[in-house]
Amino acid sequence: MTLLDLIHAAVKEDMPAGDLTTDSLALAPRFGQARLVAKEDLVLSGTAPFEETMLLLEPNARVHWHFREGDLVLNKQVICVITGDLIQVLKAERVALNFVGHLSGIATLTRCFVKQIEHTKTRILDTRKTLPAFRELEKRAVAHGGGQNHRKSLSDAILIKDNHIAVAGGLSKAVERIRQHTKSHLEVECSTLDDVREAVALKVERILLDNMNNDRLREALAIIPSHIETEASGNMTLDRVKSVAEIGVTYISVGALTHSAPAADVSLLFDWQQSEMAPI
Repeated sequence: MTLLDLIHAAVKEDMPAGDLTTDSLALAPRFGQARLVAKEDLVLSGTAPFEETMLLLEPNARVHWHFREGDLVLNKQVICVITGDLIQVLKAERVALNFVGHLSGIATLTRCFVKQIEHTKTRILDTRKTLPAFRELEKRAVAHGGGQNHRKSLSDAILIKDNHIAVAGGLSKAVERIRQHTKSHLEVECSTLDDVREAVALKVERILLDNMNNDRLREALAIIPSHIETEASGNMTLDRVKSVAEIGVTYISVGALTHSAPAADVSLLFDWQQSEMAPI
């Protein structure tokens, strides 16, 4: 699904038979400006879907951005100004705000996690816990917040998880079977120290340490050679992530970046008094 496909679907969902309220007012076009304003400090993301939604409803609109994606926007600052027929901009308002609010929320939460561990060499990763059809936008928002993208899809990399291990009859058997069919780097999920020892013996490239407390993470890192990358995952919160990074893992993956980020608070303010009616 392309971005335009997604926007068309979102607008169709919001207006399956037009905007009953606005259309019933039977107003002539009103040319003027509307301002997108931050109502809290945020990291900006989602400018493309916001602008494309506006242009879908008002092809003659002009959007002037005061910030770029990844920029910190402070409370009450104007993010952009839209010029065009405000009647059509009004129809596009909710869908456009949903995009930029949701994606800026992800970028903002990601920045919070990144700031917690910036004094370490550990990097923050996202996961595949994304809304259907929103993955590209949500992972881009993570990048705008300073995080790194893990696999964008199951086609990108090999990650042997618990169900793969179970169906193959064990960790070693899973690794052996996969190595018969590919030379790609392997990441293996381990939930016990015995799993870690087995993965190290198999010389995998990365070990995912799943749902381990900090003491168990330290024990695991004492077993894993420095050339094998490590990824801590599970129950990663803003309160905990600093202590995990200081243990020395290579990556920390955080599903909450995309599945639990609160939407950033943004608002579209219309300058109706300065707008002009279309000539009859």
